[in-house]
Amino acid sequence: IDFKGVNMVINYDLPTSAVEYIHRIGRTGRAGHRGKAVTFFTEDDKPLLRSIANVIQRAGCPVPDYIKHLPKLQSKQKKKFIKKPLTRESICTTPKCFLKKGKRKMKTTKENIKEKKKVKEDKQGSKLQTVSES
Repeated sequence: IDFKGVNMVINYDLPTSAVEYIHRIGRTGRAGHRGKAVTFFTEDDKPLLRSIANVIQRAGCPVPDYIKHLPKLQSKQKKKFIKKPLTRESICTTPKCFLKKGKRKMKTTKENIKEKKKVKEDKQGSKLQTVSES
């Protein structure tokens, strides 16, 4: 899929391989345009950083020295990360004020649904009473 006009990609979780990283950031800078990629990582991601840093460096972009000097990932470890990526807490980029508004709407929607069910049940109950009376 090609999305025109994408000029920045933000990775909230580090890709498990350099190939996956290239695929993700390849959404920017298409057809000779410039693009930026920002990737967040944690201490747990350090084993994966070096291979991605090599790709970034080969592309001519600066890489911090501490990343260059990280130990190389062994092939067994690499396979392990690819098969079973790190599990993380869910990441939410929606501001809390919007989430609160959404919860309020959900509550009122649920209340409206309950009221409609009650009205239907009441109507059905009254119909049953009139049928049994006659």
